[in-house]
Amino acid sequence: MQKLIVSLLAVLAGLLVHAQKVTGKVTDQLGQILPYSSIQVKGSGIGATANAQGIFQLRLTPGQYTITCQYVGYQQQEKTITLGNEDLELHFQLPQQQLTLNEVIVKKGEDAAYEIIRQAIKKRPVYRDELKQFTAQVYTKGQFRLRDFPKKFMGQKVDFEDGDSSKRKMLYLSETVAKYSVQLPGKSKVDVIATKVSGQSDGFGLSAPRIFSLYENLLTMGSGIAPRGIISPISDNALHYYKYKYEGSFMEDGRMVNHIQVIPKRKYEPLFQGYINIVEDEWRIHSLELIGVKEYGLQTFDTLRLQQLYVPTGSGPWVLRSQVMYPTIKVFGFDGFGSFANVYSDYNLNPAFPKGYFDNTILRYQDSSNKKPEDYWSQTRPVSLEPDEVADYQKKDSLERLHNSPAYLDSIDRVRNKLSWQSLILTGQTFTRQKNRSSIFVAPLIGTFSYNTVEGYVVNARATYTRQLDTLSISRRSFSISPEVRYGFSNKHVNPNVALNYRFGHKRFRTIGIAGGSDVFQFNNENPVSEFINTISSLWDNINRLKLYEARFAQFSYAQGLEDGFVWNLSGQYQDRLPLENSSNYVLRDVKDRGFTPNYPEPFTDSNITRHQALILSTSIRWQPGTKYVEFPGRRFSVGSKYPVFVLGFTQALKGPMGADVQYSKWNLGVNHSINLKLGGRMLYQVQIGGFLNKDSLQSPDYIHFKGSATRFTESYAGRFQLVTPYYFSNASKFYTAVFFEHHFNGLLTNKIPIIRKLKWNLVTGANALYYAPGRTYLEPFVGLENILRVFRFDFIVGLEDNGRVRHDFRLGLSSSLFGRR
Repeated sequence: MQKLIVSLLAVLAGLLVHAQKVTGKVTDQLGQILPYSSIQVKGSGIGATANAQGIFQLRLTPGQYTITCQYVGYQQQEKTITLGNEDLELHFQLPQQQLTLNEVIVKKGEDAAYEIIRQAIKKRPVYRDELKQFTAQVYTKGQFRLRDFPKKFMGQKVDFEDGDSSKRKMLYLSETVAKYSVQLPGKSKVDVIATKVSGQSDGFGLSAPRIFSLYENLLTMGSGIAPRGIISPISDNALHYYKYKYEGSFMEDGRMVNHIQVIPKRKYEPLFQGYINIVEDEWRIHSLELIGVKEYGLQTFDTLRLQQLYVPTGSGPWVLRSQVMYPTIKVFGFDGFGSFANVYSDYNLNPAFPKGYFDNTILRYQDSSNKKPEDYWSQTRPVSLEPDEVADYQKKDSLERLHNSPAYLDSIDRVRNKLSWQSLILTGQTFTRQKNRSSIFVAPLIGTFSYNTVEGYVVNARATYTRQLDTLSISRRSFSISPEVRYGFSNKHVNPNVALNYRFGHKRFRTIGIAGGSDVFQFNNENPVSEFINTISSLWDNINRLKLYEARFAQFSYAQGLEDGFVWNLSGQYQDRLPLENSSNYVLRDVKDRGFTPNYPEPFTDSNITRHQALILSTSIRWQPGTKYVEFPGRRFSVGSKYPVFVLGFTQALKGPMGADVQYSKWNLGVNHSINLKLGGRMLYQVQIGGFLNKDSLQSPDYIHFKGSATRFTESYAGRFQLVTPYYFSNASKFYTAVFFEHHFNGLLTNKIPIIRKLKWNLVTGANALYYAPGRTYLEPFVGLENILRVFRFDFIVGLEDNGRVRHDFRLGLSSSLFGRR
């Protein structure tokens, strides 16, 4: 009984002691806002960060406190307060740092900054590895806004469906609280505790607590932002890339801090410009404000400003207190800007991680992390919301409820389902039914109408009905059915077929597919020739690379994600194959001395197939070592790894069942890899090996085929020989090896050539090679330029056969990697 009374008294005492709010605003002495200033309660781990309007808020129990306020480039300020039972306002007006030009020992003719930077470079590895492991709580607030946008984009009216006609928009607003765990070398994990997205009650906000450390030689920010990374101003080779200017020093907590301007030596190198503050004698980073621009290696954004503030822990190491990134972008009439702020707190520099803690899940959203009440956020967020952010949450939450009403969903469907010429011709038209989470996609006319010498003009009408089976936005459960009818006006053949697909699975995805009917197939079932390009080449150049046969078919497929980067696939198909012959010789332009070739895949055969049947089973296993995952409640996504992808496959054709005539066994092993060489660009390679184990009975579609190029406009660069026709190297070898290699310099070398660097064209080079029998080898080196008008690539290629034949030509295509178009 006594214990119960004591417990009740303790609870009552806790209820009587209320936390009071200390709120205020941080400006400079002219009243200009200092956004994301750092506020700290001296001698404690309690702190806050001002928002973009300079407003901050602390929750403290009554007592006396010393509050410090810091902002990069301004003097730190302290104020002592006595907090009673009432809320308190506390404002800071920070003066700019009064820099003192001290007497410094310098080399003749050299700025004093250089010696400071040399000392910082020497200490760089020490501070990079100073924190062997730690945990921290990280609050992330991301927002992105528009200040202008066009009335129409690609012929479509730009409508954000918010009932607001003003040009200034809050496109994105999210908050996240996460536990960030790090262990050197190279291990990290993010466990999201709470998250919210404006206007998405079931959404998951951005959680990106990664520290962009200048103690690394190169800051990697992703290929879409800075493909080669950005060189740190205190990297080992920084003096080759940067100039420095000593602008003075200031005192803070008994330490002298040197204020140094960072200036790139040359344009078109991946470099920062701005200011960095270095602590005297310790030679560590105090704070920084650096800017990247397009002239210095940025790709997507026009500018990207990075602010960081470090603070001492009292036990020796310094830790990052705040990191803010400010991107801006102008593209296609859209003018956007944003801020992504991380506030780090509650550091534990000696955590005891349990065995297996750092597994292959690098980011995990806890169950109900996106269901936290507003009371939680008001107590937890260290950065106060701005008035327009509060308004955005309220407005979009109301709009979300409205948007989920049946009447509104019907009205949205009516607007979105209006026909447009771009959709009809180029991209396809999607008709949605929001109420039952379904859609119908109708293929565009550019893919519906074509021409080939076998069928003449062709209509290939296709549509796909899709139904999401769960209400959760991240659920993968869905069903689709895709009917197709193909008609050739010259041979008058009608080929109808239908495909059904079901996707399901929670943490591991699964897909089941079945299809059947009648269709035309390329002899290489991987469809190496684009029907669109073949239409142009046939009608205009009298070159018909599309070689077809007809088949009544039935097929099934199953795919499943397994653990640790494995994916298993199983498929089977039955084909009743029928030969087709050319039935049309129509052209728009008759090229002298050039005629259409027969409809069989020459040069490896000189005759067409006869009618036969094939029953084929295939299985494969895909593995990428070190695969990492992002995990949501009930679902997990693979985000790949730095290691190669291996695919091992086996195919067996069975003779006898269902009258099947072909019989063979073949295997294949593929290795794909993309290697980020950072400043050196990106290297990609693909290796294919395999062959027939037996080949008792083969038909042309069953041979080993390699992709070739049909015209001077190449359809892709992925695993394709550019100077030979699509079936030039088709074979039935017991063993073959094909290698495809590319190196994308991403601005390296071409940034030394004035005209090319201004156009932002990038060098690409590589080679393709093949061996499949003694005396049958081929080498295809090439060199080219990519990023032409941002999307095109031009290559000069040489082809060398072992019989002495030499080819050379050019190819124009879309900028690509070995693994698909960018």
